[in-house]
Amino acid sequence: MREESRRTVPWGLYLTVIKAVFRRDLLVFLRYPGNAIFSIIDPFVWMLPVVFMARAFSTGGRAVGFQAYSGTSDFIAFWIVGGLVGQYVGSVAWGMGFSLKNEMSNGVIETNWLAPVPPVVILLGRSLWSLTLTTLYGIVGLSIAWAAFHFSFQGQVLPAVLALIPLLIGLYGFGFGLAAVVLLSNNANNIIDMANFFIQMLSGQQFPVQVLPRLLFGLSLAVPVTYGIDVIRGFVLGTRTLLPVNLEVTILLAVMIVFVSAGYLVFRRVERIVRTAGNLGFH
Repeated sequence: MREESRRTVPWGLYLTVIKAVFRRDLLVFLRYPGNAIFSIIDPFVWMLPVVFMARAFSTGGRAVGFQAYSGTSDFIAFWIVGGLVGQYVGSVAWGMGFSLKNEMSNGVIETNWLAPVPPVVILLGRSLWSLTLTTLYGIVGLSIAWAAFHFSFQGQVLPAVLALIPLLIGLYGFGFGLAAVVLLSNNANNIIDMANFFIQMLSGQQFPVQVLPRLLFGLSLAVPVTYGIDVIRGFVLGTRTLLPVNLEVTILLAVMIVFVSAGYLVFRRVERIVRTAGNLGFH
């Protein structure tokens, strides 16, 4: 469809498409209840090896040496906070990048892109469902972990949630860019896996970034997720932050604006390239 005709589409249609995509993914999720139940308890199962290893290397349940780097001796709570934020990173990556791969595999990407709305609207619907599901996973997994391991968050939960919002919005820009790379490369799995791995390692989801070698530590400071995880831990656990809290929140707000704008422009540019080349059918 011509770009000119899309500009005349009312915004209400965009919302209708987002709701339709969200409802479709919800119905697919409920269609397989066994898989749905397993997916909810899966994050908790992945916690167990880390928790047991942490207890094996701690004294009286507290990782004393760990406190020198992080400002807290509660490694389990430290790790869980990073894991929760990391789940949102993966949710955006897989919800936006891999959704294109699913449409390619199902043979519907060409017909979907003939709809009178930009493809980014469909991506938003997929990613909103992924974020909703990730939040559900996080609440259930956190509740099970709290009952099983009796950790506690001593700090300010509400400011931590507010700090998470600009980080999530900024991640949408990352998701747009990742989806554009998937369109160009035709290879979603490897790209998303590598992106997730490097973000997980450099942002300190499982450990304080201060323990990284100097070169990797410098790279971690260039990853916005690092500041998001760091400031959220500072709020709920009282850990020492890499930078002053106000400065890290300002960085997240700037990332929200820059990443969304840049990611959207990159995706639209790549979208025009693949439309002009006519190679969507080769994915």
